[in-house]
Amino acid sequence: MPQQKDIVKIAIQMPGAYPQLIQLDQKKPLSAVIKEVCDGWNLGGPENYALQYADGAQMYITESNRLDIKNGSILRLTKAPGRCADDLYKGIQNSDAGVRCDSLKELASVSTDVTFAQEFINRDGHLLLVKIVEDSNESNMIMTHTLTGFMELMDHGIVSWENLSSVFIKKIASFVNAKQADASIQQVSLDILESMVLSSHSLFQQVKHEVTMERLIAHLQVTNQQLQTKAMALLIALLQAAGESDRQDMFAFLNKKNLRQYIYKNIIHSSGSVQDEMAHYLYVLQSVSLNHLESRMRTPLDCYSQEQRDILHGLRQAAFETDSENSLSHERRRSLCAKEFKKLGFSNNSNPGQDLVRTPPGLLALDTMYYFANRYPDAYSRFVLENSSREDKHECPFARSSIQLTLILCEILRIGEPPSETGSDYHPIFFSQDRLVEELFCICIQLLNKTWKEMRATQEDFDKVMQVVREQITRTLASKPTSLELFKNKVNALNYSEILKLRQTERLHQEETLAPPVLELKERLKPELLELIRQQRLNRLCQGTMFRKISSRRRQDKLWYCRLSPNHKMLHYDDVEEDADNPPIETLKNKIPVADIKGLLMGKDCPHMKENKGKQNKEVLDLAFSITYDVEESSLDFIAPSRTDFCLWTDGLSVLLGREMSSDSMRSELEILLSMEIKLRLLDLENVPIPENAPVIPKPPSNYNFCYDFSQTEQ
Repeated sequence: MPQQKDIVKIAIQMPGAYPQLIQLDQKKPLSAVIKEVCDGWNLGGPENYALQYADGAQMYITESNRLDIKNGSILRLTKAPGRCADDLYKGIQNSDAGVRCDSLKELASVSTDVTFAQEFINRDGHLLLVKIVEDSNESNMIMTHTLTGFMELMDHGIVSWENLSSVFIKKIASFVNAKQADASIQQVSLDILESMVLSSHSLFQQVKHEVTMERLIAHLQVTNQQLQTKAMALLIALLQAAGESDRQDMFAFLNKKNLRQYIYKNIIHSSGSVQDEMAHYLYVLQSVSLNHLESRMRTPLDCYSQEQRDILHGLRQAAFETDSENSLSHERRRSLCAKEFKKLGFSNNSNPGQDLVRTPPGLLALDTMYYFANRYPDAYSRFVLENSSREDKHECPFARSSIQLTLILCEILRIGEPPSETGSDYHPIFFSQDRLVEELFCICIQLLNKTWKEMRATQEDFDKVMQVVREQITRTLASKPTSLELFKNKVNALNYSEILKLRQTERLHQEETLAPPVLELKERLKPELLELIRQQRLNRLCQGTMFRKISSRRRQDKLWYCRLSPNHKMLHYDDVEEDADNPPIETLKNKIPVADIKGLLMGKDCPHMKENKGKQNKEVLDLAFSITYDVEESSLDFIAPSRTDFCLWTDGLSVLLGREMSSDSMRSELEILLSMEIKLRLLDLENVPIPENAPVIPKPPSNYNFCYDFSQTEQ
């Protein structure tokens, strides 16, 4: 007698027959189960049949995944994967073009299932697809289905990309390079080439040799957003797979071809909004480009380098007129140089190179100073001369400020940090300007001088001024200015008094009254407000969220949506397209009963983080969470699109499990709600001091003769 836990109640469908309701014994071999189902419909040859899910991804049921079947699941009796593979293999070779097209279209659909893919590849079906591509005698529609099916088969990792012939690679590259070609073929071809580049260095070299950068840039100028995205994906893959020298050459070529201007015009300023995937690629391109400055940032100044010493003296000479310097004696000249380097703001005026030994910012600080002095000589001279004429304690040291400002810009722009797998925080201004760091420096060093004067700072206030300047830059960049001129106007409008106002406003939002009576009132209000937050979390789960699956080989078409049912009893989820906006709950075929959820895991404890141990960075770990359900081996794995969504979902799931909410977001919201409620309740006590201790209650009186008895009716 099978145990109850091994029994699953399911329905099985077949076209043209009444569905069967059966109790599936998970301990019984799958072949025996299929035989019983076939007997129920009087079907012979049970080995020619298989079970697959009727809804959702319609995956085949195998011995390895049968434990995923849940109570209430609907399965379908269909052709066995081997038989299906045989039929499609024959259909693809049919002399009738219509049959071939239908077979390849079905192949592209069913190849997403790994069981079918294994059967088809065992019959060398993938080589048949390769031959169709190499011959190129088919129509555009047949070729699109062929390439899509091939991509789906290869995506399972059963066959190595390195087994592909150079003829095939050249043919795929020719689809991309063609000036007049079907957009669908080009999209899938770009997808295939990206996977090749990411799979091995030898394939990277072949693809780099075959695909022309001009065509990739041309694909970025079309109005088809999908084609733009695929072209950008391949471009990023090529840049990331390249060695340092190759990458430098590629960037030099792309800069020569004005890649940034094309992106700025055709993607950032296009009529449609920038999609999440494209935003990620723009972020990666920005990160990889800016990281070219890392070597300069981490290289200290070499005091024995004549070139670097000449640049230092060039800064001095550009600021101070020194025509008669050559006529002075050696000692007098050294004394004059030391004096002028001191006016320039170097701490070590006898050997100013020592100020640039610290890394970061290293030589990058020297580069930015030299760029400012050459690009804007009038502004440079005005800065230095203006400060050298101030009182000693009020002068703003140019060199010291420049070194610290360069370091701040490196930190804000994250120079030297590898790009995140999920990051999408790009700066539109980066694509409008060739030398962003240097140009930002030129604006911000003048801003620093202006802020120094507004704060009436002295040398002792140097760190305070730099904190304000960092805040000015950070707040302005957060507003996503699209041009250097816009950044300049915004950052200069955000003067010291505005920063103080913003800080004061934020402080008022954060401050709390610590008087014991108020703290006691807070404790009384907490349960009511926590219940309000719980309801908000559950409502947010009912609305649902779009999640992205992280793949080490490609990021496209990896979206899924999850939401809680209105009665809070079911979690519904399914794969969706990127343009799907808040899909109805009926379209989400997969579901998990809330009652079956056993636990909530976060960060490195999640199964999908353990599988990729060592590959995930801290940002991804901080956004990962999983729910375990039914049995410990089953889990639904999430990577939240943002920290806010992570907090909302982990709190909401904690509420469903009857646990306490623990996120930073919950604590922050509770404090805001408490602060608002307290302020509302204390409005009548404005300017009335609240005592630390409650007033002492006086002793009761010796008699109550003063009390009037209202109980007796007056005559």
